Amino acid sequence: MEIMAGDQPQHHFVLVHGMNHGAWCWYMALTLLRLAGHRATALDMAGCGVHPARVDEVLTFQDYSRPLLDALAALPSGDRESCSSRTATAAVGRAMAATSDELLAYVGDDFFMDSQDFEQRNPNISGRPFIFGPEFMARKVYNMSPLEDLNLGLMLIKPANSFTTNNSEEVVMRDENLLTAGRYGSVRRVYVTVEHDRAIPVGFQRRMIAQSPGIEVEGIAAGGADHMVMISRSEDLAELLVRIAGGRGTVRASKANDSVA
Repeated sequence: MEIMAGDQPQHHFVLVHGMNHGAWCWYMALTLLRLAGHRATALDMAGCGVHPARVDEVLTFQDYSRPLLDALAALPSGDRESCSSRTATAAVGRAMAATSDELLAYVGDDFFMDSQDFEQRNPNISGRPFIFGPEFMARKVYNMSPLEDLNLGLMLIKPANSFTTNNSEEVVMRDENLLTAGRYGSVRRVYVTVEHDRAIPVGFQRRMIAQSPGIEVEGIAAGGADHMVMISRSEDLAELLVRIAGGRGTVRASKANDSVA
């Protein structure tokens, strides 16, 4: 990798994966950010990646998010920039689960193709664990990513609970008063649009943005970006994250065998 860091300030990026995935999916963007002189931490949410919890041991979204909450709590104030999707698209005074509900209504019942539900072994968790199917992954999630990364994803994804069903134990995702104007609304939020994302269609991306007043919007302009933009356009995403965070350096890939700082 060739990095042109210049005199840019250092940032700490905390990278959070999406449904069924793990910290592993950030391997390319994380490397570029570190080689550019930044700190980058990719986390496994509970029950995902190499995290030791089983899916039937993760009762709530708060349990699922505990690795992220603990990691952020341990950082000095101001020593981080986070990149995730679930909270970045939620509006003040709106339950986080509302976005998932509306996406399901927007795309229809057949959208997830060969994806599967599994038997729920824990009666204290509403709904069933869910995993993306191979055809869905190939056609809508990794549709512009290298074939080797699709195959890596197919080997590493794991079932996960969605935490969007009504459940007496699940208060975080359904709490309309959780995201307040004074706290969540006061934090800078940036949504990165991806025109050819087939897992979250661009029309629905625009709807989420419209429902989130005050959110900034950036886009991956280059072609070839899919839902897994951290893989399909890792260099473009890393440069965009650095620019959003206020850095002035350039991230540029060249040699694959350079050392990682």
